[in-house]
Amino acid sequence: MLLFRLMSALLGYVVIMVTGEAPERFVNMAASRGIYLWDITRVSEGAVLMKVRLGTVKSLRHIARRTKCRFHFERRVGLPFLYKRLLRRKALALGVLFFLATLYLLSSFVWFIEVKGNERLTVPEVLGAAAEAGLNRGMPKWRVETGRVETAIEEKLPLVAWTGVYIKGTKVIIEVAERVVPDAEDNRPSHIIATKAGLVKEVLILNGHPAVKEGDTVSPGQVLISGEIPPFEEPLKPVEEQKLGEEPKPQKTSRFVHARGIIRARVWYDGYGEANIVETGLRSTGRSETRVSIKFKGKEIILSGNQNVPYECYDTETLVKTIPQWRNLEVPVELVTLKYYEMAEYREEHGIEGARSLAVERALAEATGLIPKEARVTNRLLEEIQTGHPENIVRVKVTIETIEDIGEESLFKP
Repeated sequence: MLLFRLMSALLGYVVIMVTGEAPERFVNMAASRGIYLWDITRVSEGAVLMKVRLGTVKSLRHIARRTKCRFHFERRVGLPFLYKRLLRRKALALGVLFFLATLYLLSSFVWFIEVKGNERLTVPEVLGAAAEAGLNRGMPKWRVETGRVETAIEEKLPLVAWTGVYIKGTKVIIEVAERVVPDAEDNRPSHIIATKAGLVKEVLILNGHPAVKEGDTVSPGQVLISGEIPPFEEPLKPVEEQKLGEEPKPQKTSRFVHARGIIRARVWYDGYGEANIVETGLRSTGRSETRVSIKFKGKEIILSGNQNVPYECYDTETLVKTIPQWRNLEVPVELVTLKYYEMAEYREEHGIEGARSLAVERALAEATGLIPKEARVTNRLLEEIQTGHPENIVRVKVTIETIEDIGEESLFKP
């Protein structure tokens, strides 16, 4: 349908008003002769509005005489009619051509330059380096040498690791990627210390001196990788290799570095849970009532809700709103919203197995909440705590073993 309307606009079509005793016969006869009519609308008893292509209008004159109808043009649409109007208005046609030519000419120049990806570099710095390579606002797009601009920016600005220059319409986009410069703090001496107790399983040292080895038990705060590299002595040369008068080299002093590395250890987390075999207590029934009141100088005016407590057993939630103080004027008026939640007694018999399941679930939840996301769980141990005499409660202790990186950086002064 869209293609048909587009072709009709290019070839031209007219909107005609057909009047007569039987405009329906006009429409039927035109359709039987292969003339396509669309958007047919009855205006009145003897008048019908429709659209038809320009090339079939002559055929409609014969049909109008046969059906004793008349038609006249309401509107002319399409490229042929626009062309004729432009011929009658040559100044307008020249103006349209001049406008299109000007628009094409203006779209051939660079009017906007956008810089992306800069954080430490400023936009004027990047634009200045690009200007030295010939990229400026108002220059023709065909004179922009993207490769030359990219090279000039990377040579002029050492902080730039990569540059990309793209032309989109009248805009030139300069995208830069800055080099990662290590912070000054990364060069300060530091140790890797333990954040928690554990049994060392793996030691990977990138920089520094090892202070523990695999199989050692460590405690929180203990140094795992030292930022102080101790001095070492060069091995003595054999007597026959020593030169006459040569003195042994002095022992080197300690070096201080920023320790880096990974210390993975086995860490254990404990969780405790308990559950009653027969559980009793109070819980909400889901029903609630709300009372809204205004308090002024010790007096209370109820705006909505019951004055009396609606439930025999209940829990409450209170929300108090006051009027903000204006200058030194304080209005002692409070809007109090009191919500009553109905509570009811309940009794649930879980049994020993049910209580044990609940206790294990609660113990696991407590222990799991202590484990960091990056830790890898390797083992779980469940232990039921017995007190030696019958009780209405089941107690469970859970121990979860994980392997995780327990080191963190700690700066120090040599």
